[in-house]
Amino acid sequence: QVQLVESGGGSVQPGGSLRLSCTASDDMDYYAIGWFRQAPGKEREQISCINHGKNPYYVDDVKGRFTVSRDNDKKVVYLQMDSLKPEDTAVYYCAAAWGLGYEGCYGMKSWGKGTLVTVSS
Repeated sequence: QVQLVESGGGSVQPGGSLRLSCTASDDMDYYAIGWFRQAPGKEREQISCINHGKNPYYVDDVKGRFTVSRDNDKKVVYLQMDSLKPEDTAVYYCAAAWGLGYEGCYGMKSWGKGTLVTVSS
């Protein structure tokens, strides 16, 4: 089972940018990789997904601000986050999944431990 590690979180001012990385311990070519976040006091939500064909999915809240990409040779999936808002503050997780459906990744197989993103002035 592939293991995932997130990195790249930190503190940034509103309007700023961060790039998160999700690094896999093994080949991830055939997995879809989803990005999720959990804000304080809220449930975890999926915000983006990219399948093995590099087709992306975004929820409306991040569409146009976040960009997901993957480099299978490096075993890394990136989440470029621009125009960050205070409401983007959360712990961000990546997960390996069976595939990408109409509403994002489905069939999550393994999870990383998360990286904290704080957006504040």
